[in-house]
This record gives sequence, structure tokens and C-alpha cells, in this order.
Amino acid sequence: MPRTQRMPEPRQAAPSPATASAHAPARAPAQAPRPDSWRTVAAAMFACGWGGNQFTPLLLMYRRLGGYSTLSVDAFLGAYVVGLVPGLLLAGPVSDRRGRRPVLVAGTAASAVASLVLSFGGQSAWPIYAGRLITGFAVGIAMSVGSSWVKELSGGAGGGLAARRSSLFQTAGFGLGAGVAGVLAQWGPWPMVSPYAVHLLITVAIPVLLLRVPETRPPLAHAAGSVRQLLTALVDDLRVPAPARRRFRLVVLPMAPWVFGAAGLAYAVMPQLVGFRVGDWGPAYATGLTVLALGTGAAVQPVARWLHGDRENRDAGHREAGNGEAGKGEAGARTGRAPVAAMAVMLLGAALCAANAVLLSPWLAAVTAAVLGAGYGIAVVSGLLEIQCMAGPDDLAGLTGIYYMLAYAGFLLPTVLATLSSWLSYPVMLAAVAAAALVCLGLVVTGARVTQPPAPAR
Repeated sequence: MPRTQRMPEPRQAAPSPATASAHAPARAPAQAPRPDSWRTVAAAMFACGWGGNQFTPLLLMYRRLGGYSTLSVDAFLGAYVVGLVPGLLLAGPVSDRRGRRPVLVAGTAASAVASLVLSFGGQSAWPIYAGRLITGFAVGIAMSVGSSWVKELSGGAGGGLAARRSSLFQTAGFGLGAGVAGVLAQWGPWPMVSPYAVHLLITVAIPVLLLRVPETRPPLAHAAGSVRQLLTALVDDLRVPAPARRRFRLVVLPMAPWVFGAAGLAYAVMPQLVGFRVGDWGPAYATGLTVLALGTGAAVQPVARWLHGDRENRDAGHREAGNGEAGKGEAGARTGRAPVAAMAVMLLGAALCAANAVLLSPWLAAVTAAVLGAGYGIAVVSGLLEIQCMAGPDDLAGLTGIYYMLAYAGFLLPTVLATLSSWLSYPVMLAAVAAAALVCLGLVVTGARVTQPPAPAR
């Protein structure tokens, strides 16, 4: 049994004023947040998530009504990823240095503009490419900057509660966006316009509301001078702190791609496998699996918070009882349960996918979607909590963007399986996916045993 390695704090205590002025640009004092300030930021995450996932159940509609080829539809999805990557990697570090508010205002406004552009996609493919590119950029901003801003605005709330707030509103946006768009595409008027009109209506006022939210990361007074210095600073913000790197490699890295890998299996692969069993109800069925997976993910997120535990509060309670070291040990052990539980549920969901590739049951596909949704819900929260413990205040948004980029890599799984389907059957490929989930579970179990997360940086 390996001994637990205690990791040092990822960030040192605040330097003296003299040291700070010598090595870092001055920063204006942050505004004191109101207790409910985080709700407006969470609403922005909800709106951007809605815009990001409303396209998923519309794929069949574009093929049927728009006459677009399978290759064109796959390219529409690719444009989303092209926009997502810079949103995730650049928006976070920029907001660490320039402030959360201007970046998220721009991202939410971009989400509304994207729906306006997409509403013209019935006549030409170019508005769809442009709209999906802008949508991806907006979602990347919302996920990296929004999650960090919600945490900072949550004030005295435990880290688990702040992470759950972010992931809950984001997941609700993903689920409701897909659900409403799918219903309108199946039964509503103007199916190529009305889904985007609904999103535009719920989003258009949010950028204005964000202007009233207190800024938690005021712009640096004398931010980097040259372009090279700015790029160097941005790269530094994306670097995992050295004391946390082993924990990152063994716990976060093997788990993160399964966050959206599970979503892809649930509402991209499963509907494709059993679609011939549901006939003309294909779009509605695919929409149902999407809502079921994401709804289950939202419902189980309190479980992830409970498994992770509120480390700071428990440590304080044990210290007051004269047993501080025991408190820390218990907290660290319990914190490791959430990633392990997430990967165990992922393994079960992947095994059910492999079984249903043989049975081809719409009912088993629904059960599988619920299981994978549960794995998604636990993983997205526990991953955020891990990142929040590793990052300091000056690189929180940057590392959050790195985490979400790794998570979104899982969305490539359905495309990889579709590409390999010319040579391998889905039962074989999904059995290999289940085997990969087993390997990742072993890595996460090992990482949770031999490392402890650092105390949250202050």
C-alpha cells in the first residue's frame, strides 16, 4: 500500500507590498460582491450553453430540409470546435489580467449574434459555418471565464457549492437548449429559424445585466507591454503549478475527456445505433436521449459535491476539536472519491453501450444515456473542484479553460468511431471503449491513493 504523498500549497502566501510592487503590476481593489451576484453570471453560462447545444438535435433536420450532405453537417460541427479552442485557451488568461466582466459580456453577446447568423442558414451553408464558429467561441468564454467568476462571486460558499453552481447552470443550458430546439424542429413552425429565435430572446438582455455585476479581477494597472511579454504571461497562466502536476496527470487528465465523451456516446452514438427502431420519431428520440443524459447529469451533481466534501469546513471543525491532522487526512481521502466514482459510472455506461451495440434496444439506450449522464455530472463537478484547488487567483480561469479543452476532446469520440466503422464493427469498438474506461479508472484510483489535492489557493 503506497503511502499518501502530501502536496505543498500550489501558491505561496501573499507577498509583502514591496515585493508585489517590484514584481507584479498593480491591480485596483476588487468590488465587494453581493450575495446573489453570481446568479447573473450563471445565467450567462446557461444562455451560452443553450446556444452551444441547440444545434445537436437539428442535424437530421438540416439533412432532410436543407439538403446538406453528411460531410457538410460534420463540417458544421467541426466549425464549432474550431471556435471553442481559442475561447477556452485565451479568454481565461485574458480575463485573469484584464477582468472577468468585459470578456464574459463579449462572449454572451457573441452567443446572441451567433443565433442571429444561424437563423439565415436555410439559404446557404456559410451562415451556419460562421454561426457555429462564433457559438464555439462564446461557449469557450462562458465555460472558462464564467466558472471562475461564479467561484469568486460565491464568497463564503464552499468550493464544492461554487463548482456545482457553474456546472448545474451550464448543464441545464445544454439540456434545455437541445430539448427546446428538438421539439421545435419536430413540431414547431419555421424549424430552421424558430430554435434560434428562442435562444436570441433569452440571451439578448444578459450582456447588459452583466455590466452591473461586481468585477472580481480588476484590470492590471500596467499590464504587459510588448506582444511577446503578453503571450508569455498568457502561457504562464495556462501552466499547471508544479506541486499539482502529478495529481493533474493521474486524476484530472484520465478523467476529463470522459466528461463529454460520455455525452457523445449518450446522444450521438446511441441514437445512431437504434435509430432504425424508432422510424420517423428519430429527431424526437435523439432529443429525448440528450435531455435524459443532461438532466441526469444535473440531478446527480449534489452527489459529486458530497463525495468531494467541503474540505475547508471539515478541516476547521477538526482543528477546533484538537484533531486537525486527522481532519486533513479524512478530507483528502474523501476528496478522492468523486473522481473514482465518476470513472466507475463511466465504465458501467461504456459497458452498457457495448452490450447495446449487440442488442440494439431503444429502451436499453435510454438506460445507458441515464448512466452516462450520471457519470458526466459527477465528473464535471469533481474536475472543476480539482482545478480550483490547483490554481491560484491569477490563473484560475486559464486552468479552467485547459480542463474544459481536455473535457471537450471527448466529443471527438463519436467521429473517431464513425471513421473506424468502415473497418471495425460497433460492438468491437465500444468494447474497446469500455476497456479504455477501465484503464482510466485504474489510473484515477492510483492517483487518488498516492496524491492529495493541495489546499485551495487563497
